Amino acid sequence: MTGMMRACVVGWPARHSRSPMIHRYWLHQLGIPGDYVIEEVTQEAFPDFVRSLAPRGYAGCNVTVPHKEAALRLADEADTAAQALGAANTLWLEGGRLCAANSDVTGFLASLDEARPGWDSGLDVAVVLGAGGAARGIVWGLVQRGVGTVHVVNRNLERAHALTSGYGEGVAPAGWPDLPHLLGEADLLVNATSLGMSGQPALEIDLAPLPRHAIVADIVYAPLETPLLRVARARGNPAIDGLGMLLHQAVPGFERWFGVCPEVTPELRALVAADIEKS
Repeated sequence: MTGMMRACVVGWPARHSRSPMIHRYWLHQLGIPGDYVIEEVTQEAFPDFVRSLAPRGYAGCNVTVPHKEAALRLADEADTAAQALGAANTLWLEGGRLCAANSDVTGFLASLDEARPGWDSGLDVAVVLGAGGAARGIVWGLVQRGVGTVHVVNRNLERAHALTSGYGEGVAPAGWPDLPHLLGEADLLVNATSLGMSGQPALEIDLAPLPRHAIVADIVYAPLETPLLRVARARGNPAIDGLGMLLHQAVPGFERWFGVCPEVTPELRALVAADIEKS
């Protein structure tokens, strides 16, 4: 089809990505003649693939594991978030140059904004579980929103120290034994690990010390209600699943590739949620 714009998600593996469902929904709703597909590309082949986006007919791509760091290195220019985090999940071509961005932070913050408008007003203390790439982005985003104290809790304390290095006293590493005390002060608890994901062990923590006003957010979206969120809701804490982050992080890329800013609608959320439930 002449004039069809195309984009893709690149990963290894990537076959289970729900990004095509999201972007094809927007393409259909907006009447744009385009497509979005999955490209499974090995680490060795990734640089050549990215350099040949235009000949392959792509305006750009999303990047998932294990290519996010390499995507940033290959880019001619990158946004502030990608530079700060050392990783990019969105690539696009602009005037012959390869541009990169990290929309994971945008996605996480937008999901909180949607679910709990004004959540960051007066929020003083956040506890983030995990010290991987997702945690790094969430911590950076919370700092940008002015959260005064962020505790990064990880079983491997050395990794927590590495993540918090350079932030100053407001972002502090902590070990798992410190968690009960830290929960007692928290206004926001974020699970940035894969624990609780389908096929993974549950995240087993005691929420008893957590104040009832504290928001509990989980970046896991399969299942939609993780054991952590189930317990949080049962005790009256506001609970936010990971689907909002998945949907909102897709918005900037779509706008770059197809020229229109799409909306995250209840209909789209229901569509993806139904797919998650049946998988």
